[in-house]
Amino acid sequence: MIQPIVSMRRRHDNDNDNDNDDDDDDVKLSDLPDCILIYILSFLNTIDAVRTCILSKWWNHIWKHTPILTLHYSDFSTFKCFHKFVSRVLSLCDSSVRLQTIDFDGNGGHIKSSLLKRVSNYVLSHNSQLNRLRIDVKGDICHILPCICSSQTLTSLRLSFSPEGRYNYGRTLFPKSLNLPSLTYLHLENFAFCASDNSRIEPFSAFNRLNDLIIDNCTVKDAKILCISSETLLSLTMRNYSFDFYKIELSSPNLSTFAFTGTPYQILCGSSLSSVKQVIIDAEMLANYSEPPLVLLSWLFDLANIKSLTVSASTLQVS
Repeated sequence: MIQPIVSMRRRHDNDNDNDNDDDDDDVKLSDLPDCILIYILSFLNTIDAVRTCILSKWWNHIWKHTPILTLHYSDFSTFKCFHKFVSRVLSLCDSSVRLQTIDFDGNGGHIKSSLLKRVSNYVLSHNSQLNRLRIDVKGDICHILPCICSSQTLTSLRLSFSPEGRYNYGRTLFPKSLNLPSLTYLHLENFAFCASDNSRIEPFSAFNRLNDLIIDNCTVKDAKILCISSETLLSLTMRNYSFDFYKIELSSPNLSTFAFTGTPYQILCGSSLSSVKQVIIDAEMLANYSEPPLVLLSWLFDLANIKSLTVSASTLQVS
């Protein structure tokens, strides 16, 4: 819920920047309630919300009360400017505001550990209120994950961590201790799932409300079976360009949509295959590989009850 600003006077009071009575548009905008102005600014990237400061003295404070922070490296010319802006915003925002969303995308450059730590502390300070969180960075994640491991309010989570080095993708281990009872949307990129019994792993079984799951460029370590077990899961999207060979066991009886992009090396199995009604496949494969097309063909046989099938031109060539 957007909170009104109760400690400030009306925008026309002692506001020298609004003395021009001929500016009807500005008067109409200034007459809007605080909660409406804040709601409008919530749709902007934070840098654009801050830029409204030039409108008048009153607008110097409005952006500080937005419940959504959208901080993207792509909005800045250099990392130094991005680092300085994020640090400044986090120090000026009204700490009493019920923060709903943090969207932090720094994947265009190397994010220093000091900045990630500051963002982590900010997430932690609002952990009891936060509904949606996106963190997309290249760098160390040691500060981020402990801040969300037991959030009771988080409903949407997107985590994408690209470790330093060209060949290190998929090396970040997905933690087994996440307790997110309200989570309905989960998007993971560049993680590795590790089993403890050297046989199978079920990384999502603790998310009792999960509806949408996206697994992007993730790998499986020390296991032969990745079990996707969820009573509530409705949609599963996988993007995989690796040559890892393992089984994907679907134990999600309400799963209705399955989408795949990449190289089809994994075998699908499980009782939930019969519940899938919509399938979207965009497969890519080098011409000299013979096994993956057979895997893709087995998918189509096993997904026998589908009502809608969408395939790309490249998928037809692979098949």
